[in-house]
Amino acid sequence: MSGEDSAWTVGACTRGYAGGMRDPVPESESATTAKDPAEPVEHGVGPWPGGPDTWPAGEHFDPDLLAHGDRRNVVDAYRYWRMEAIVADLDARRHAFHVAIENWQHDMNIGSIVRSANAFLADTVHIIGRRRWNRRGAMVTDRYQHVVHHETVQEFTAWAEAEGVPIIAVDNLDGAVPVDRAELPERCVLLFGAEGPGLSDEALAAASGHVEITQYGSTRSINAGAAAAVIMYEWCRRHAG
Repeated sequence: MSGEDSAWTVGACTRGYAGGMRDPVPESESATTAKDPAEPVEHGVGPWPGGPDTWPAGEHFDPDLLAHGDRRNVVDAYRYWRMEAIVADLDARRHAFHVAIENWQHDMNIGSIVRSANAFLADTVHIIGRRRWNRRGAMVTDRYQHVVHHETVQEFTAWAEAEGVPIIAVDNLDGAVPVDRAELPERCVLLFGAEGPGLSDEALAAASGHVEITQYGSTRSINAGAAAAVIMYEWCRRHAG
């Protein structure tokens, strides 16, 4: 980005959860403050107060959003920004880790993983296998997150080798190191398997490291989308600064 553009960069991190969504109504207040469930709930912000004469200056602002309001799933720091400006600002400060997931069974978790990748500012999400995936769980965050497709594990591995990016497989298998004690390189790609079968043998063989999430209950595994969020958070805790 140019020096001029950097004047409107958001910064190293943004606070709160995405979308400017309202906090849940405490149970004790629900009888007096909760809206009728049948009424549509609007998130975000309305038109910029005062009309066009009071609009802020800057190419990153979208006149249509200023005029009609911004109901998108973005943090408040990006309210009224053009989508292209948001992506450019994110690109200027993306983290060094990538995320990859195998998609052999049209996994419903991919949308959730894309959304988490956006929240934790991953460089790119790599989908291995089927090209089509369920975007509903992404909550439109795929517009702001780089997503690429690889037909096969071999194709994905060739990309990683060419870029010099180590593959870290995430699965609760014998020999995997708990992620809180494992080496987690700053530049890496975190590889997740499909819900149910987990990572394929080919994917496991391609990895230079294998990590797992320590669990304390009776279930053998946690949801793939939840696992991805845990691992991404652990990476950010160490390297995001």
